[in-house]
Amino acid sequence: MLRKPMTIVVINNRGGAIFSLLPLANMTERSILDQYFYTSHNVSIHNLCMAHDVKHLKVQSKMELQDALLASQRDKEDFVIEVDSTIDANAAFHSMLRKVSQQGVDHAFNSLSKLTVLNSTNDGFIPSKVGKMQYSKYRIQLSSPPTSSSASHRSTYHREGFIISLYLEDGSTGYGEVAPLEIHKENLLDVEEQLQFLIHVVEGATIDHSLPLLKGSFARWLWQSLGIQPNSIFPSVRFGLEMAVLNAIAAGEGSSLLNVLCIHREESIENSLDVKVCALLESNGGPSEMALVATTLVREGFTAIKLKVARQADPTVDIAIIKEVRKKIGWEIELRADANQSWNYDEAVKFGLSVKDSGLQYIEEPVNNEDDIIKFCEETGLPVALDETINSIRKNHLKVLAKYNHPMIVAFVIKPSVVGGFENAALLARWAHQHGKMAVISATFESSLGLSALILFSRYVDLMKLDTGRMLNKEENSCIAHGLGTYQWLREDVSRTPLMIGYNPCNGVVEACVTDAAQILQHFQFNQDAVVPYCTSRELHAYEFVADLEGASICLNVQEIGKKDDSSVVVFLHGFLGTGGDWISVMKAISGSARCIAVDLPGHGRSKLLGQDFDLEEPGLSIMAFAKILQQLFDSLQCQKIVLVGYSMGARISLYMALRYNYKVAGAVIIAGSPGLIDEEARKVRRAKDDFFACSFAASGLEPFLDAWYSGELWNSLRTHPHFNKILASRLQHCDLKNLGRVLADLSVGRQPPLWEDLKSCKVPLQFIVGEKDVKFKNIAQKMRDTMCQSTETTNVPEIVEIPYSGHAAHIENPLTVISAISRFIREVEFKSQ
Repeated sequence: MLRKPMTIVVINNRGGAIFSLLPLANMTERSILDQYFYTSHNVSIHNLCMAHDVKHLKVQSKMELQDALLASQRDKEDFVIEVDSTIDANAAFHSMLRKVSQQGVDHAFNSLSKLTVLNSTNDGFIPSKVGKMQYSKYRIQLSSPPTSSSASHRSTYHREGFIISLYLEDGSTGYGEVAPLEIHKENLLDVEEQLQFLIHVVEGATIDHSLPLLKGSFARWLWQSLGIQPNSIFPSVRFGLEMAVLNAIAAGEGSSLLNVLCIHREESIENSLDVKVCALLESNGGPSEMALVATTLVREGFTAIKLKVARQADPTVDIAIIKEVRKKIGWEIELRADANQSWNYDEAVKFGLSVKDSGLQYIEEPVNNEDDIIKFCEETGLPVALDETINSIRKNHLKVLAKYNHPMIVAFVIKPSVVGGFENAALLARWAHQHGKMAVISATFESSLGLSALILFSRYVDLMKLDTGRMLNKEENSCIAHGLGTYQWLREDVSRTPLMIGYNPCNGVVEACVTDAAQILQHFQFNQDAVVPYCTSRELHAYEFVADLEGASICLNVQEIGKKDDSSVVVFLHGFLGTGGDWISVMKAISGSARCIAVDLPGHGRSKLLGQDFDLEEPGLSIMAFAKILQQLFDSLQCQKIVLVGYSMGARISLYMALRYNYKVAGAVIIAGSPGLIDEEARKVRRAKDDFFACSFAASGLEPFLDAWYSGELWNSLRTHPHFNKILASRLQHCDLKNLGRVLADLSVGRQPPLWEDLKSCKVPLQFIVGEKDVKFKNIAQKMRDTMCQSTETTNVPEIVEIPYSGHAAHIENPLTVISAISRFIREVEFKSQ
């Protein structure tokens, strides 16, 4: 019997390296170590493999090892993979690990010591809680358009965004700025939806004073406390939220944002150096004109200038500008260029080779294809900085960054509002420092509020660099010129107190004052001319609606929020055991652009069967009965059309109405829904199963039934949700248990009419939403879409939206991503109906 191919990994450290870890290695001459401890050998593993006809691969890095392992699996042959190292390299690596471990322990000890002093009483730790969150919208004038926007000939330019106000129960207040730009994927409408969602979920949340550690603490807090997948919150929103939380913590401690970030440092940072600022210059003139502007900036005290390039049809003009600017400003000024991924490879190489002798500190993002970055470095020898490439990373940061550990990639330009807050920005900066690269913090045309936070964060990053330098035994210059020159664009501001960035007479350099930035954050006051009044959580209205069903009266509990004008009306239908309350956070998010209504379906929540004629049987609670009840509600809403959003059982009802009761249905979002079963045997089995569950429910009561219901495989993902116990408790809040059990049987998938044939003639726009872990309903959604695509009568082919990090209950497990999908669908339906 032939054996399977074998891969052997040999760690070749040349022998004896373990002794280099002993204390004696630092006190003993190398000749003695070589003679008595190290056992160097001259055996060639490569030659041994050749002699025995075994494939050999030599690797020296983690990426090379991964590639070699993949190659060995692909070729299905015997392989020997030699991990080549040396005694000195191993010793240096283990020494660094030892220092990193020691630094981590020291940081943890210092942090916990300070937290104990700050938060402890006789009763132990007292965590802070959020009292409420509000936000205000601002609009300020700029002197010229942001460099990220397309050219415009308007006479005035404005910047819009939001100011978050976070109030803790102890009286502390923190402010944060949310200001998406063209480079963000989100817009103001998207952002405001998430802010409305946050207002609802953040109230009462505990603020852990370890959040400033920025090593996964915010990501854990978002998930564990708020139930938000960290990757689902828009980067600009997370930046503003983190900023508000950190400022609130600082306010509670009577400190500054910089001090709470540097909680692990033993030495005082009150007298920290101010932050050097890099001037930003748009290349919108000829070489002489741009050189004159650059010379003026140097006279003002700037020691670093960044030129925007690749704005012309050909790099020739940019080449001339760079050369002329360098000629006029001299060689002591740091000169940077930024192409914003606008050049193809040939254009970038032409520029790089032509300005190679102009002393550029680096060129940002020279090529429009990320795969060409390393090739550009090696072809031109020009130092490169990464901006868009790293700012677009949303997950697996360390794995992605490993591709860019090239010596000619010398800097990361990090935009905290684009990477998603201070925590992600700190991760990128830490990696850059550990790999010998600069970490340059860059603004995105924030107001003075956001700029103040970025000034303090820039100083924090500089201090991080000093810590890393000590760990690596390197002398580090902490004075990096950061990309905060956008302050020159501000003609108006959100703060009543101006931000002090300017000439420092002590050293003749333009700097941002750390103390002044801290004061603005600690004593922030709105400029009422630029900021509109607070936006709070929109008010929810609850009422009852009585519907008639076969001589019986059914009282529905209805909750409503949002506009009562010509906006879309969106009706949300929950799943079995749920209530309309499941949708409140989603409704609040969308309520700025739609009238949102949630219903406790019959048998659920506070809805109940009021009574019936004495000589009539109890009405059935079939899917057709539900449709008739809801149709009466829709008729009462005084609107022409509605959009249905249904989950699971509610999705089946929504789909049924979109296909058979659709004279008022403009569209339907189907979350984990099914059109029913076609096979009669499968329908029979499902009826029996649901009837058994209904009997079990009637016999044992709700609580034991819940335990059995949620133990199924369908709920594997939901059971891992940090709020699962709270969700489970909410499933006990039903007034009409008798009819709740009947719904399970009467509305069984085995009893509802199959809708597969109806899909072929569907005229109503549909959207299918499924969780990525919900394999069963992903397959059903795909089959529904395929069925509709095969028909010539279908006018709208539905989109399937797969929600990451979620299972069957995607709207609970990853609500922000579901909100974005629903909101986009509503806008599309509105557009089509115009």
